[in-house]
Amino acid sequence: MNISIATDAFQDTGCPEPYLRAISKAGFTHLHWCHQWCTNFMYGAAELRQIKSWLQNYGLALLDIHGPVTAEKNWFAGEEYIRQAGVELVSNRMRMLRELDGTGAVMMHYPYIFSNSSNIQRDNILKQADNLRRSLDELMPLSRELNVPIAIENCAYDTFEVIETLFREYPADFLGLCFDSGHGHIGEDKGLDHLDDNKDRLMALHIHDNDTTGDKHQPPFYGTLDWERFAKILKASPYSRPLSFELSSTNTPFNENLDGFMADAYQRCLKFAKMVQE
Repeated sequence: MNISIATDAFQDTGCPEPYLRAISKAGFTHLHWCHQWCTNFMYGAAELRQIKSWLQNYGLALLDIHGPVTAEKNWFAGEEYIRQAGVELVSNRMRMLRELDGTGAVMMHYPYIFSNSSNIQRDNILKQADNLRRSLDELMPLSRELNVPIAIENCAYDTFEVIETLFREYPADFLGLCFDSGHGHIGEDKGLDHLDDNKDRLMALHIHDNDTTGDKHQPPFYGTLDWERFAKILKASPYSRPLSFELSSTNTPFNENLDGFMADAYQRCLKFAKMVQE
C-alpha cells in the first residue's frame, strides 16, 4: 500500500539520507519533504540532483513539499521586500517539486484567525491575508506553468475563516487545503468539523495524533483523535493520493531508535490507511 511520511521525524536540517534509508526500509513508498521547512534554504541544482539519486536508490517517490515561512522571507509580510523574498522561496519549492517529479502540492502556512483573536489581532491578520493575495496572484502563473498547486495548512484553533474566503476567490486546481489533523485536534478539537465542511478542497494531508493538549506529532492511535470519523470524511472526499503522515519521534518510546520508530509508525499508519480503504 502506498503511504507517505515526512522526512523530518528526527531532524529537519542536515543530511536527509539516513532518514530516507530508514523510511524505505520500513515500507513507506512516498515522501512529504519536510527538510529545511523552517529555514531560508534555497535548493539548487546540485542538491536536487543528489536528492533525485537518493529517491531512486531507495525506491521512494516525492508526494508533497512543506514550503517555509520565515522572518526574513515571508509570503504574507507587510514589508514588500520580505514578501517578495517569500514569493521567491515558495517558487523555489514549486520548482523543486516539479524537478523531483512530485505528484502533490507545496504546502504553506498562512495568516489565520484563531478562535479567541482580539479585534486588533483580527485586523492585522486580515491585512496579512491581503498581502498573501498579492503573493498568490504572483505565483499563479508559475503554478500553471509547472502544474504545481499550493495547499494552505490549517493551524491550532483555526476558525477557517481566511481559508474559506480564499477558497471562494481562487480556483480549486491552484489553491487547496492541507489538512493537519494534529493542529485541528488541539484544544477545541474542531478540526474534523472544518475538514468535513471543506473536504471538496482537500489537496494534501498532515496526519498525526495528540491528546488535545499540544502539537505532539504522534503516530496514529497514540492520542485521542477520532480516527473512525477521520477515515469516513477522507473516504467521502475527492482526495486520491497516498495518505501522508507528519510524525515526530519525540513523544514516543523511540526517540533515539530510528529503525524502531519507523517500523512502529509504519504499522500504525498502515492500520489507518486500511480503515480509509475499507
